Amino acid sequence: MPARLLYLPVVFFIALLALPYQALAENPHYSLEILSSEPDQVSGDDVLVQVQFKDRAIKSKPARASSLRHLEFWLNGQPIEPEIRYGRAGHEVLVSGLTLGPNRLELHHRRQGPLASLELVSHPITGPIFSGPQQYPFVCTVTTELGKQPLVDTDGDTGFPVMDDQGNQIGLSRDCSIEPYVTFVYRTTDGNWAPLPGDGSRPADMATTELTDGRTVDFIVRQERGTINRFIYSFATLAEQGDEPWEASTNNWNGRLLFHFQGGVGIGHSQGRISNGRALQPDTLQKGYAVIYSTGTRTSPHYNLQVGGETALMVKEHFIKRFGVPDYTVAIGGSGGGIQQYVYSQNHPDLLDGGVPQYSYPDMVTQTIHIGDCELLEYYMDATDRSNTRWQTTANRSLLVGLNSTARYPDPFAGLKQMLGYSTAPGMTECVPAWRGLTPLVMNPLYGRARNQELMQPDGVMDDVRWTHYSDAKNIYGVDENGEPRTLFDNVGVQYGLRALVEGNITKEEFLKLNAQVGGWKQPSEMVQEGFPFLGSLSDVLADPSFFDPWSSRNMNLSPDGGTTPAPRTEGDLLAIQAAYTSGLVFDGQLNMPVIDWRHYLEEVLDMHNSHQSFSARQRIINRMGDAGNQVIWFTDARPTDYSDPDEPEPREEYNQTWMALEVLHEWITNIQQNPELGIAGNRPTEAVDACFNTDGSLIDAGEGVWNGILDDGAEGACTRKFQTYTTSRIEAGGPIEGSIFKCSLKPVAAALADGTYGHTSFTEQEVGRLNEIFPDGVCDYSQPDQGRPAG
Repeated sequence: MPARLLYLPVVFFIALLALPYQALAENPHYSLEILSSEPDQVSGDDVLVQVQFKDRAIKSKPARASSLRHLEFWLNGQPIEPEIRYGRAGHEVLVSGLTLGPNRLELHHRRQGPLASLELVSHPITGPIFSGPQQYPFVCTVTTELGKQPLVDTDGDTGFPVMDDQGNQIGLSRDCSIEPYVTFVYRTTDGNWAPLPGDGSRPADMATTELTDGRTVDFIVRQERGTINRFIYSFATLAEQGDEPWEASTNNWNGRLLFHFQGGVGIGHSQGRISNGRALQPDTLQKGYAVIYSTGTRTSPHYNLQVGGETALMVKEHFIKRFGVPDYTVAIGGSGGGIQQYVYSQNHPDLLDGGVPQYSYPDMVTQTIHIGDCELLEYYMDATDRSNTRWQTTANRSLLVGLNSTARYPDPFAGLKQMLGYSTAPGMTECVPAWRGLTPLVMNPLYGRARNQELMQPDGVMDDVRWTHYSDAKNIYGVDENGEPRTLFDNVGVQYGLRALVEGNITKEEFLKLNAQVGGWKQPSEMVQEGFPFLGSLSDVLADPSFFDPWSSRNMNLSPDGGTTPAPRTEGDLLAIQAAYTSGLVFDGQLNMPVIDWRHYLEEVLDMHNSHQSFSARQRIINRMGDAGNQVIWFTDARPTDYSDPDEPEPREEYNQTWMALEVLHEWITNIQQNPELGIAGNRPTEAVDACFNTDGSLIDAGEGVWNGILDDGAEGACTRKFQTYTTSRIEAGGPIEGSIFKCSLKPVAAALADGTYGHTSFTEQEVGRLNEIFPDGVCDYSQPDQGRPAG
């Protein structure tokens, strides 16, 4: 049975050594191991350590106090009395009183001096540790999310206003910190949360829950909230009636720690919003898991995963200092919450022991490659090539964008486009309902805002914020000679529609016109504010039809003379691309834990979480590690789609395989811990295999070959046949499925003509001349690596 953490006076500690004084003096084989973080990445003024003797942790419980008189702890040259407690990892020593910067912790023999030492570096609880200078201005949300005023932390004139109980301003906050606080809630029998009465009475509607060890307990939860690395965090654990707020009971904790990551797309300058549905995840809490969460590991406030990874490490560190070392840490999270699992496993191998990436992509930054193409191609079909009836058939649009399309999901602007003289199709590609608006959000410095920013002082302080992903992560990408953040997007040499040409689905003339006129994006410093539907109203469009611009065409590089002069392409910055790789923003396939990559199949509703992403991640793992034995892919059907409202088709997301995946991961992780010599793949349990499921959760098929035919040329497996996957614009242009090439290596047009790039298509001398005009520096050679990929 899990026991409460046992806090002991320091005088009891040495009994656990079970060694007489003479043995201690003669066997100075001691070491101090830090349990809560890396030694140089401590945050706050405390640290959890463990004493080891001959490289083995001391796990015996205390016996006689008389054996302690010869040992003591010293911090920075002074004796201290730390808290000693008996937890899941054995005896744990919580040392407080660290100062910012270097610290030295020593284990002393009272008469013979030091036995072991540990060099520590402490950083502020507000951060940063390794992510570089923090972003300002930073807009607080603790007031709206938690009803708490941030702490006054500056004498300057810039920050978020702090009010007293009467509503009078008493100062400003730059970092939005609050003191941590604890509340108790209980789960009601009708599936809601309610405050636990403070008088000790048991509510009649309190639910009970069965733990993984078989015990049935009242479903009471202790929730601690505060701020770490400037973001809001939450620790949720099962509690008992009568627990004191800071007792941090572990009686009903099963030792498993769940980190709940969350998605979205954000550009920084915000503390973010907390999702209590995830912070208080009932399906896992009811089994005895502890659940940790942070708005800094939610990608809707920001998509700087260096800051996100730093925040994740700090949040877990403080959980360990509060509750002790977990048996293991597993993650769940959808979309950006899934991305974080792949990226953090690569960048911080000790953070997680396993994960369930839901609706995931391999990473965020490589999605900008093909999503950056979306509006270029949609504008080409709607406007530049509007007289071509080919693009009036919805399915034909996928020839260029690669993503799925359907005529059953009507374009809401089809009528308006026709009225204004543009072409259209009755339906849409995934580019429109799923991704429209993401290009300006990521690239346009004028398009963005943060919740509560109107409260910031002084007035106008937010006016200078550059709302781009590149500005948000400029610590990583750097700035150019003009002080502008370096950018990633590049389409130099990209031959849009190449596969369609080779397969005879478009003509040579269409191919040449497309690539001559598709153009690229202006640099962020050259962009202007967006039009309708992002800003303004339909009346603004009727007054000025040029205000209608769902493609953001005003920020494109287009041909100046209707196509005679090829439209300029966009060139990414090689230093930024290199930094994306070296910083770990790109998931390069180094997966250091077992994952079950699970998603509902949502292609019919043109959801952005398209199905090929699981296999993009798999190919990267194979490329890096030789095989993908540590990744399992599960799909669950969400069909038939409900088309009762044609403007909002609804999938049938009736069955969620996440809990099943966590059960399989529990066995998988336990196997790894018990048999580390077998590695991740060698410890896979029977159920840890590729599979697909019906809408009701019943199994369709499982096994090694169910996804055959996606990453190989073999016969299609049972799941491949059931769930069609689609591509991207760059795959349609000849690129690989892993989708991680920002800036392709180039080869001369003559080499492409000679090596079969165009299949059986033959070009006249005049057409070859046009190809060279369109691609003066050459065309993409996808047999070569990204120009920005660091060597090795």
